[in-house]
Amino acid sequence: MTKLSTLIVAGAAALALAGCGHNTEQRAATGAAAGAVVAGPVGAVIGAGAGVVVSKANKGH
Repeated sequence: MTKLSTLIVAGAAALALAGCGHNTEQRAATGAAAGAVVAGPVGAVIGAGAGVVVSKANKGH
């Protein structure tokens, strides 16, 4: 149970860090780095994807 809660908190932190940056490339890179720390290569791909999604969502604002 402790491992699961740690993974959930780390995943939330990775998604929050995916929003950091000023452009799509920076957000994707930050998300990928945070995802790699949490879940290795698969986490890096998911984090990069989250960074791109956040960037596209903020583009209209």
